[in-house]
Parts: sequence; C-alpha cells; structure tokens
Amino acid sequence: MIFLIIAVFIVGYLAIALEHPLKINKSGSALLMGISIWTIYKIAFPQADVLGELGHHLIGITEILFFLMAAMTIVEVVDAHDGFNLITNRINTRNKLTLLWTIAIIAFFLSAILDNLTTTIVMISLTRKLVTEQKQRLFFAGMIVIAANAGGAWSPIGDVTTTMLWIGGQISALNIIKTLFIPSLVCLLVPLLTVTFFYKKDFIGQLTILENRKLKPENKLIFFIGLGGLLFVPAFKQITHLPPYFGMLLVLAVIWIVADLIHRKKDADEKNKLSASHALMRIDMPSLLFFLGILLAVSGLESLQILSNLAQWTDKAIGNKDVIVLSIGLLSAVIDNVPLVAATMGMYEINNFPMDHRIWEFIAYASGTGGSVLIIGSAAGVAAMGIEKIDFVWYLKKISFIALLGYFAGAIVYIIQASIIG
Repeated sequence: MIFLIIAVFIVGYLAIALEHPLKINKSGSALLMGISIWTIYKIAFPQADVLGELGHHLIGITEILFFLMAAMTIVEVVDAHDGFNLITNRINTRNKLTLLWTIAIIAFFLSAILDNLTTTIVMISLTRKLVTEQKQRLFFAGMIVIAANAGGAWSPIGDVTTTMLWIGGQISALNIIKTLFIPSLVCLLVPLLTVTFFYKKDFIGQLTILENRKLKPENKLIFFIGLGGLLFVPAFKQITHLPPYFGMLLVLAVIWIVADLIHRKKDADEKNKLSASHALMRIDMPSLLFFLGILLAVSGLESLQILSNLAQWTDKAIGNKDVIVLSIGLLSAVIDNVPLVAATMGMYEINNFPMDHRIWEFIAYASGTGGSVLIIGSAAGVAAMGIEKIDFVWYLKKISFIALLGYFAGAIVYIIQASIIG
C-alpha cells in the first residue's frame, strides 16, 4: 500500500505540474491527491490512529488557510479603495531604465508587505499604462517577477512558503528579515545591474507621465489600516504569543468594521462593492483549496514516515545540505514551491532542526527566489504570463539567465553570511 500511496502522490504531482497542457485545474488535482492518500492510509492501516493524526495535521493546515484567507481579503479591500494609487502616483520619471529600477525596488519592498502575486499584478498594471512598446513591457514584467519573488522571500508574510515556515515554527519573523534581507536584495540587484550594463539599447526613448489620481481621505485611511495591519501581524504574534492567523483575522475585523462605518451612508450597491463581504467573494478560493490538497497530501506522507526516509536517503546520496536546498530552489522553477516546502518541512523534524536553523532560512530563500528562473515557476510568474501573454521560450531566452545569476549570487551571499555569523 505504501507504493500505491507514493504512486498517487507522483501522479497527482505530475497533474499539478502539467496543469496547462492537461487543462485540468491544479486545485482539483491537489484535492484528489490529498484525500486519496488519507483514504488509502485509513483502509490499509485500520489499526493505526489515522483520525487522530489527521486531526493533528488539520490544526496546522487550517492555521495557514485562515491566515491566507484573511490576508487576501485585506488586500482586496485596499484594492477596491484604489489604495495602491498612493504608491504608483509617486512614479514620475521619463527615463525607462530609471523606471525599471524604481518599479523593481518598489515591487521588492511591496512584496514583503503584501505578497509576490498581488505585487506583480499591481506593478504590471502600472507598467502597462506607462510603457506602450510591448517588447519593453515584457522585459519590465520579467524583472517585476524577479523583484516580487525576491521581496517575498525575506518577509514572513511575503510568500506563501515563508508564511508556512513561520506558522509551522521553523522560522521567526525578526530572524528571517535579518538573515535574508541582504541575500534577497542581492538576488534582485544582480539582475538589475546586468540589465543596466548589457541591455541599455532595449531602453531607449522617453515615457509618458501619468496624471495622478487623487484619493479621498477615506481611501487613504483604508490603505494605511490595511498595510499597517499587515505589518502589525508579526508584532502581534511576538507580543501575545498567539498564532499568526489570530493577528491577521484581527486586522481583517478592524478593516471590515472601519469600511462599513465610513460607507454606511452610501447606497447599498456602492457600499457593497467597497465592503469586506464583497472582497471575500473576490479572493482566490481555488488557490486556498490547492494549498489544502497539497498540505493534506504531504501530511499523509509525513505520518507514514515516507518523507523522513526520503530525507535520510538524500543525506546519504548528496550529503551537503546546502546543495540539497539549492536543488530544491531550482526544482521550484519547474514544480510549485508550495508542495516542495511542505515536503521539506516533513522531511526534517523540528526536534533535529529547531527554529531559525540555517536549513530553514536557506529553504525560505531558495524556494522563494528559485521560481523566478522559469516563468511557470511561481505564482508571480504565472500571473505575469497571463497579463502580458509572455511566451515561455521568450522568458527562457531573455530573463531566465538573469534570474539564475541573481539566485546564485544571493545564495552565495547567504552562505558566506551564515558562515560568518554561525
């Protein structure tokens, strides 16, 4: 039965990786895979406390899902109020290279507060208004993907995989910021410098400056509550020692009530469009169900000790954990980084690798930034691919090598930094 469970996982994984050619949504494949593994486990081992183990894993899984649901809703409320115009209104350069640097740096820091997917959508939407030439826009989009993924890696709320490690107790918020900020910044700066010195001819010409869209005080208030609340969540956990999803739900409750209060005198249709209730209907539920299916599948493999045996095998076969983690990062460019990180969390026990151990920090960096190497390797890349119709081969030729340089440069900086500190 163990071989059957492994086969189900492999087939499910392939269905997820081949989502586009198969035209089967990865959420359905992930759910079928996760539920099938636990069903086979229960039938094959009736004497085991399967329900007890499932209940134990569901606690951690629901924490992640509630956290993501609340965060997505907060971002949707801010977006409904045009809050992100507060950031984009301040971009007024006519020089294309300067614009590239400006947008990339903004994406880097904005991704750490929001997430890499939302940041990519916001920044590409802005670029489409500023850059009319399609080939140049594609280059901008590729650099935004690199910037958003690099920015999400050093923040506990910037990337789903980093959030998983934070909620799972593998990393702490302040430590991951301290240890990964410089490597992640290098991961962005190396591609930016490469483009600046070797692709100058692709950025000739002037830009049209957009007219600033003025925001009402109520929209600014929602923006500051939303972003301030997201920044407050790690502090909430540090102060109260309650799970992170508690803090995120608290912020959602506050922004929900404030939005309802400031729009209470408006007509029902307008008030509804700006409410948290409406935002909840717009969040990406298929992604949440995808995470549920993946986490169920991986927790099943963990309960059967398949992942711990895999960890022992890789240690014997490869030995060097830095090489293992670097390989995981590159593999995330081909296979979604969520199941990869979930699997490594099951492979390496927290008792042997405690919170803020070097392996968890490096996994957060590698899984967060390695996906930039291919356009299909991250949620940010897939979003950019859809918005700008980026061709896989074009990205491979123009962006992949630049992203790879940044990935290895940041990894080298991290290894040197960890060796000095540790």
